[in-house]
Amino acid sequence: MKVSDLAKAAEVKPDTVRFYTRESLLNPTRNPDNNYQQYDAEDLRRLRFARKARQLGFSLPEIRSILDQADENHSPCPMVREVFEERLAEVEKEIAQLQQLRERMKSALTAWQAMPDGTPDGHTICQLIEHWDNDQPAHKRGCNHG
Repeated sequence: MKVSDLAKAAEVKPDTVRFYTRESLLNPTRNPDNNYQQYDAEDLRRLRFARKARQLGFSLPEIRSILDQADENHSPCPMVREVFEERLAEVEKEIAQLQQLRERMKSALTAWQAMPDGTPDGHTICQLIEHWDNDQPAHKRGCNHG
């Protein structure tokens, strides 16, 4: 298979095939007649695997390590579970941080609805941000004039 054939079979763009080839996840041979890269069923299997792993959040080095272990006839499954558990914990932490950010943003927006627009005067840049206090309830926040 040529790059375009492999891309079509894997339902990806040819650039994706080229990327994974540059990263040595695919191992095409060279056609001696035209020097084109030739891919086989194993490359298709590896490409599909890499795409699924990326969709699950695995990094390129992690995918490479999984494939290396499989190439050496060692089960990568224990490592996959361990990495995945760690990644899930990181994602859960990021979600919690994003939820906190969303609450701060909603709170600030509520407070800002009642505040007038200000003009930078050498002492302030944007009073909405400068006068917003994360520690006060939204109904007590406001613009401090004076």
